[in-house]
Amino acid sequence: MHKSSDMRIPAVMMRGGTSRGPFILESDLPTDPQLRERVLLAIMGSPDALQVNGIGGGNPLTSKVAIVSPSRRPGVDVEYLFAQVAVDRPIVDMTPNCGNMLSAVGPFAIESGLLPAGAGQTTVRIFNRNTSKTIEAIVQTPDGSVTYGGDTEIDGVPGRAAPIKLTFLDANGSKTGSLFPTGQTAELIDDVPVTLIDYAMPMMIIQAAAFGLSGTETPEQLDANRPLFVQLERLRREAGQRMGLGDVSNAVVPKIGLMAPPTRPGGTITSRYLVPHRIHRAHAVTGALCVAVAAAMPGTVAHAVARLPAAGAPIIIEHPSGKIDVDLEIDASGVVRRASLIRTARRIFEGTVIVPLPDEPDTRVPRARRA
Repeated sequence: MHKSSDMRIPAVMMRGGTSRGPFILESDLPTDPQLRERVLLAIMGSPDALQVNGIGGGNPLTSKVAIVSPSRRPGVDVEYLFAQVAVDRPIVDMTPNCGNMLSAVGPFAIESGLLPAGAGQTTVRIFNRNTSKTIEAIVQTPDGSVTYGGDTEIDGVPGRAAPIKLTFLDANGSKTGSLFPTGQTAELIDDVPVTLIDYAMPMMIIQAAAFGLSGTETPEQLDANRPLFVQLERLRREAGQRMGLGDVSNAVVPKIGLMAPPTRPGGTITSRYLVPHRIHRAHAVTGALCVAVAAAMPGTVAHAVARLPAAGAPIIIEHPSGKIDVDLEIDASGVVRRASLIRTARRIFEGTVIVPLPDEPDTRVPRARRA
């Protein structure tokens, strides 16, 4: 039997794209920010490498939380606040967005009664509170209810599911206010050429060859190269300062992308995406959008190794589990108007998370970063 002091929080475990985590209505969480952070750490079982005392999967890709609420903003249906819960540290980072988890926000919102389902398909306009940007999600709703079954495959996820089309509207400067926060398409940090860019996700983009890498190494091979991560983290912290993000030692942004030429017919660029202290087994959605824009922009380190497609064709980003296609709309002046891609989602289980809380606040837990 649970203690009377335990919190019981309704939650739905969902896969969104290549990520997974609990989806929770904001009204079911504490309103006090510090208590909310403690609750999220307890839900996921952090800090612990296995997250054995919570529902996290011991990996950054499965230690994520989506907080959803109705919106009063004109033209917006729901609001989404993403929380990256560190696995082995007592840190909750709410600075970035997660496009993979975003894939499941529309279905969750419909099935939670936050908006009605349409006939055939439903467009859900989502305001991401981490970045103050709006995204359109087209969810399949035959017979007026969400369906997860379909014929769409995405690399990094076994099986097939219903497609969910995500369109990012004006994602330039998601956290910094500018596509190129330093005003340069390329610059040097410790004599390493980098591009500091912010489209849907602030990123430091580097050519893999700068570190003697081919860019096609497996995540396991790169994860074993700890000196590489030490060097990359030093560069990333300086990049954060230059991008106006301040001290990013306890934040997951800016993210890092290692770029190389494509290896497959029709490919545009090869990317290894850091999260940021491990290699993503596939690729983050927001990171894919940022890489695609960088590849399309002359002067960037990504553009230098990209094999760009014909006008109107998607940019194809090769990653460890396959590829991801990104459609960009860039106007004559070079401004990115919108970016779209296809994801899938799955509702895995639903129920109540029981959160035991100490009688007194745990002063060992530092305040986490917030949107």
